Amino acid sequence: MNASPIVSFQNVTKRFGLLTVLDCLSLDIAPGEKVALIGPSGSGKSTLLRTLMTLERIDDGSIKICGESLWHIECRGRMVEANEAHLRRMRANIGMVFQQFNLFPHMTALRNVTDPLLHVLHLSPPEARVRAEEMLGLVGLQDKLESYPSKLSGGQQQRVAIARAMAMRPKIMLFDEVTSALDPELVGEVLGVMRTLAREHDLTMLMVTHQMGFAKEISDRVLFFENGRIVEQGPPTVVFGNPKHERTRAFLTAVLAT
Repeated sequence: MNASPIVSFQNVTKRFGLLTVLDCLSLDIAPGEKVALIGPSGSGKSTLLRTLMTLERIDDGSIKICGESLWHIECRGRMVEANEAHLRRMRANIGMVFQQFNLFPHMTALRNVTDPLLHVLHLSPPEARVRAEEMLGLVGLQDKLESYPSKLSGGQQQRVAIARAMAMRPKIMLFDEVTSALDPELVGEVLGVMRTLAREHDLTMLMVTHQMGFAKEISDRVLFFENGRIVEQGPPTVVFGNPKHERTRAFLTAVLAT
């Protein structure tokens, strides 16, 4: 944890109208760290990921990726709002998998993965196919290359979405409640893929999840959110085994009882 942070939030505030969703939040993430974000709905967890992916602009503060400002650039000796070219370059460091699979229904699994490789990374068709096949193999779908999303289960569609994000070779992977839209019997296959990514790949991972057992197993650090702030954080053995904050204890008691 002595390395410079790969992600740094410094006094970040995000509002939607009168509602403050991130409240002067500061957070450093180390390279390769696996971080689970837990807490009640509306506490700011998903918004944090969306600001990092540049899907939501911040109102105050700053975010840095690999030491470089995400939302601002220097111009004539002062910091100004970043242009789209800068945001696009910074986004290349990040992959995100959402609750919904967001696959193109008219494209096969293979084309869903190769399309951004062709049009964003500008790989040649042979290069894109080799990389896409490798990533679909990684998530256990080497036999589903020519299948359309309608012919895949929800778990398989989510694994295609993970393969698509991983194919871009990001340094940071964001997972936003990726099992919440799945039937219970399909949850395990997606969590299995995430375990493999955590174990075998040098990725920084931020995971919003309601799967407490999974968060305890896979993460280096757990962050408990409430009202746009990090109320408690620490190793999973401490946060789950001996939480210090009363609100954390109440949340875990309610969640683990269901």
